[in-house]
Amino acid sequence: MKKALAFDIGGTKIYSAIIDETGNIISEIEKFSTPKTLEGIKELLKNEIAKHENAIDIVAIATAGAIDNDNKKVLGSTGNLVEGYYTIDFQSLSTKRVFLENDANSAAWAEYKIGASQNTSVSVMLTLGTGVGGGIIINNKLLKGKSGAAGEMHFKIRNDRHRKCTCGSWDCFEAYASGTALKWDAEEMLNNPNVTTYDVIEGVNCNDPEMISVFNRWQDDLTTGIIGLANIFDPDCIVLSGSMAQFVDTKKVEEIVNQEIVTTPTSIRLGTAGNYSGIIGVALLAIERGL
Repeated sequence: MKKALAFDIGGTKIYSAIIDETGNIISEIEKFSTPKTLEGIKELLKNEIAKHENAIDIVAIATAGAIDNDNKKVLGSTGNLVEGYYTIDFQSLSTKRVFLENDANSAAWAEYKIGASQNTSVSVMLTLGTGVGGGIIINNKLLKGKSGAAGEMHFKIRNDRHRKCTCGSWDCFEAYASGTALKWDAEEMLNNPNVTTYDVIEGVNCNDPEMISVFNRWQDDLTTGIIGLANIFDPDCIVLSGSMAQFVDTKKVEEIVNQEIVTTPTSIRLGTAGNYSGIIGVALLAIERGL
């Protein structure tokens, strides 16, 4: 059975494990703080690869940032990784093939192969965390676009330059549907710069009407974006994952979406591939396409 040593590289942490061709994690999952320098990242990866290289067939890396269509190169650094990250020659770190894919695309593929969108042909996955990630499956294939950068959730849902997004533009979907956006909603509605996302969720759980109002505004903005995505892609389902997904009233969102879309009805589902969907998805992609 084919095996991949898979990494999921984020701005604060890196996960690593060996995954087999069925998506099973067959080793201990290792977790590291993401080094703050290019050399530190390369050193960590090289050491981990050296430990396991003889027991695997391929190295698979899920990472923030767009990945080229040859799955070999990061096209540009993201704000949560060290400057110049895109310059790393990942293939030089191993004698085995090194396969790269965007972290949200990898998670979407895990949901498609073993999770909530299994047995569908068209799906959209949204990762709702500090930001918003996206992965799109069209006719059983990962949508990559002409350069590999498809699936970025930076389309506009307002046009009044109300809120600046992390991408540098204004009023993107991410700026209204992320965990950070929920905090911004609370700050604006409560006139309190010290309120946190956790305060809002705790208030909702305690039936605080002000916090419920804040959360409903956030969920309405999320729903607005989902309606647009459903109209564009006509998916079998839209999968919500990430730390904020668990708080979404998927039944209510699904009802509103299907009342307003012009395409056929879709379903809104919580992801089931788990916290390690990134390493699972990239391993499955690597074994399928990289060997």
